[in-house]
Amino acid sequence: MNFRHGSREEPEINLIPFIDVLLVILIFLMLTTTYNKFTELQLTLPTADTEAMKDRPREIIVTVGADGRYMVNKQVLQGRSATELGSALAIAHQALGAGKPPVLIISADAQTPHQAVVTVMEAARSRGLSQITFASQASGRAR
Repeated sequence: MNFRHGSREEPEINLIPFIDVLLVILIFLMLTTTYNKFTELQLTLPTADTEAMKDRPREIIVTVGADGRYMVNKQVLQGRSATELGSALAIAHQALGAGKPPVLIISADAQTPHQAVVTVMEAARSRGLSQITFASQASGRAR
């Protein structure tokens, strides 16, 4: 005895719900994706002028060691307070004489505490030195 019917229905896969789910996922990804075009930082890099380098500005170099000690124009300071550093900056400024305001170059060790660098900046502000720059060393990977 054969209880099976002669016509057998083939199962069908309904693709419409599958397409709907894919469209929702696609819309979600399009809305949440960040594009590099909008997150890039626009920079205008400075150019070097060899004629301007001949007329070097007057400089006061402050070196900050890893232990927080200060040197102003290669003269080691005994104290570590902002007032002592400020008076040393005033002496260095007077030694340069009148003319253009000097540029303060802060050269700090990589292990220097942030507070030591902030102390140099505070001492410079109290003595009226507004042009401050930081010295850096080129890494071997940049070449």
